[in-house]
Amino acid sequence: MHSNKTILWFRNDLRLSDNPALSSAVRTGTILPVFVHDETHAGDLKLGSASRVWLHHSLQSLNKSLDGHLVVLSGDPLELIPQLVARYNITQVCWNRQYEPWAIKRDTELKTLLKESGVMVDSHNGSLLWEPWDIHKADKTPYRVFTPFFRKGCLNAPEPRKPLSKPLKMSILEHQEPTSVDSLNLMPSIPWCEPLLGHWEIGEAGAKKRLNKFIVSGIKKYKEGRNFPAETHVSSLSPHLHFGELSPNQAWYEARNRPMDENIDHFCSELGWREFSHNLLFYNPDLPTTNLQKKFDKFPWSSDTDHLTAWQRGLTGIPFVDAGMRELWATGTMHNRVRMVVGSFLVKNLLLDWRHGERWFWDCLFDADLANNSAGWQWVAGCGADAAPYFRIFNPVTQGQKFDPSGAYIRQYIPEIAMLPNKYLCNPWEAPSDVLRSAEVTLGVTYPKPIISLSNSRSLALQAFASTKE
Repeated sequence: MHSNKTILWFRNDLRLSDNPALSSAVRTGTILPVFVHDETHAGDLKLGSASRVWLHHSLQSLNKSLDGHLVVLSGDPLELIPQLVARYNITQVCWNRQYEPWAIKRDTELKTLLKESGVMVDSHNGSLLWEPWDIHKADKTPYRVFTPFFRKGCLNAPEPRKPLSKPLKMSILEHQEPTSVDSLNLMPSIPWCEPLLGHWEIGEAGAKKRLNKFIVSGIKKYKEGRNFPAETHVSSLSPHLHFGELSPNQAWYEARNRPMDENIDHFCSELGWREFSHNLLFYNPDLPTTNLQKKFDKFPWSSDTDHLTAWQRGLTGIPFVDAGMRELWATGTMHNRVRMVVGSFLVKNLLLDWRHGERWFWDCLFDADLANNSAGWQWVAGCGADAAPYFRIFNPVTQGQKFDPSGAYIRQYIPEIAMLPNKYLCNPWEAPSDVLRSAEVTLGVTYPKPIISLSNSRSLALQAFASTKE
């Protein structure tokens, strides 16, 4: 082993297994494992409330795995990393790359600073299956449609890197001052998050357990079952992937090492959608705030704040929408099928700007990921790449009836209408008065009346979206 001293800068790669930067760093000598909570460079994209909670617990888990040796700091990495370099005579700084525009800019500046000081920089891909700059069309322009991106671009590229084992030995440099995760003040002063945490085991060990459980059982009916929010055929890996407690490479090969069928193929294509979102963000750095299709810049958005508040609180009077928004509030996540429905309702029924939804999800989701969140909202609004056409407006009544046929999902999150028969569970405003009475439902009192007519709002949406045609 060489005698180099290396700062291993953890970011969104909070794991020891399949961590390319860690594996590289331990081969060269002693490491100083560091995490810097950076709110200097993110601007308006600072972590949302739910993400802060997840990060707190994930860092605690990582620190435990490192026997308490993780150096936890808060501030500007452009100042803090060089200070540590000088203090400990560091010869190399090692990290796994981030792909958010602000992080790319910061890392480029830091790389220049370090190299000017004679310090080596060693960066790796630890969070994507393929580098964004490696997947493009034959003419070198980026893809704008998912299927050719994945089928022609990704699947014809070299295979993703095979997962790396956790290093057997690590020589860790002792930090001279004690630090703690608590010092970051990530947790809220009011313990609103305690019920949410009961749904998750945060950290690398929990991520591995969830992946294993999914591969053993959930993936068997994934292609069709993933559309039903009351069932357990989704992976629920997105927050673990976002914080890097699990790498996409681990998920990819755990799936593909099993006999291939349509369920495994579909799961791998969903990992492909994650790649597509990051590719879009890399080539379109203003994706979180700007319509990818510029014709939508003239769209006549509504400014009805009461409608926005009702949507956020799950009080729209549309049960499938409200169940999704309450699931988000109760668990820090939302089933993907329901995300599409609540997004369509916000944008195409309430005519509220998709950026309101993007910001709310950013604050409330444990898996709030800049690329996935931005691309997903632009998709549902119709203004993004490979977007749902403007005339595709999800009907939350028929979506609920089709994908929650037993009503288990709606009843779980909207207990005040749980006694309604299935026939009226998705559309209680159509129930006869005696049915409402026997179910102890009084619309406008125990549960809201619909804040908007689905049919009328659909017609208005079609008119508004048609006005954007070039």
